[in-house]
Amino acid sequence: MSADKGNSGDRKRAASPAPTVVYGDGSLLARPIGSWLTPGRVATVLVLVALGAVVGAAGTLVQAGWFPGGLLLALAGAAGLFLGGALLTRGRSGAVASAVGWFVTVILLTAGRPEGDFMFGAGAGSYLYILGGMIVAVMCATLGFAGQPPASAARLGK
Repeated sequence: MSADKGNSGDRKRAASPAPTVVYGDGSLLARPIGSWLTPGRVATVLVLVALGAVVGAAGTLVQAGWFPGGLLLALAGAAGLFLGGALLTRGRSGAVASAVGWFVTVILLTAGRPEGDFMFGAGAGSYLYILGGMIVAVMCATLGFAGQPPASAARLGK
């Protein structure tokens, strides 16, 4: 005789099926590396870093050439690249990759050259471009593009 007198001994418990792992649209940290680190994604990120460098160099020249309008044009170009990168990769990695390329290029261009030339002048426009670009990069990188959950997860009872 068993010690517990309930009817739990009369019935056999059905083995619960092993939980299925659904990677879907969840966080990248919850997925195995091989599922999201594909050659296409790596190529996209590298292209976005290169585009960030080009936009950073072009913005450096434009903002100084046509001060009020050039500054706005350079910041709009940077914002378009950062936001476009985020939308292209459907996440923050696109905005971060293009911002890294932009930031490294702009910081390297702030240093003086051996001939004594500077890409950035000492005016307020240069500082507005550097700080404004950083603010725009952070704004675009912190936007969430997670999307909506799949229909099966949204309607639990059906």
